[in-house]
Amino acid sequence: MSLYLVLKYKREPFYQMFRYQIIIEYDGTNHSGWQSQKNAKSIQTEIQKILSKILKNKIKVNGSGRTDAGVHSKNQSAHFDCKKIILNKHKFITSINHFLNKKNITIKKIIKKNMNFHARYSAKEREYEYIILNRDAPPILDKNKVWYLRSKLDIKLLKKAAKILIGTHNFNAFRSTNCQAKSPIRTLKKIKIIKKNEKITFILRSKSFLKNQVRSIIGCLKYVGEKKWKLKDLERVLRSKNRNNCAPPAPAQGLYLSKIIY
Repeated sequence: MSLYLVLKYKREPFYQMFRYQIIIEYDGTNHSGWQSQKNAKSIQTEIQKILSKILKNKIKVNGSGRTDAGVHSKNQSAHFDCKKIILNKHKFITSINHFLNKKNITIKKIIKKNMNFHARYSAKEREYEYIILNRDAPPILDKNKVWYLRSKLDIKLLKKAAKILIGTHNFNAFRSTNCQAKSPIRTLKKIKIIKKNEKITFILRSKSFLKNQVRSIIGCLKYVGEKKWKLKDLERVLRSKNRNNCAPPAPAQGLYLSKIIY
């Protein structure tokens, strides 16, 4: 595809910059995560390379937050600055996706924003989804997209356990040992659990999450749903503030960054 399609832009004075928000969907299976890393394939790096090529300028993409290796996104939000007004957004997106789709990444939308907007710091809430496939047969169509569990989970127990974690707590037991957040205090505003046929979907919302917090929560809820733990065991883990007491975190492939609220 010719890059000429997207280069119908209006030249502005060299000192003027324009900010654009992009909404991104990606399959994280073969990527090291969102964040750029040396000698590793990241979502951020792939997008920056293509934007820089098309806009003929070095472009830095700022995301709303990091996702780990193997984690997917339905609506990651990011922004970038450039010296050009993008007049034809449809052609611009088409051209970007011509290259990105080969990497299992797609730009769903591009929105011109004012310079005060920041994909990360302007975000009010973040929402994640976690999907468990709960049946005897292993997945084929959903391979690398769900956590496959044969052991049957008790939905009523899962919902009771989730209520224990909603609210403001010290989630130190639920974060990675290399989490760099200054405080383990987080307010979990929602945990919604939906069972539809063979799939159980967990929807979690907070202003921000600690590293591995969602996957650790799902791992602990799974123990309760399997009746390996009682509700009081989950309460004990939360109160302990000790990572060693946490259940093994759920695998990355079932996790999706689903929504950023501004």
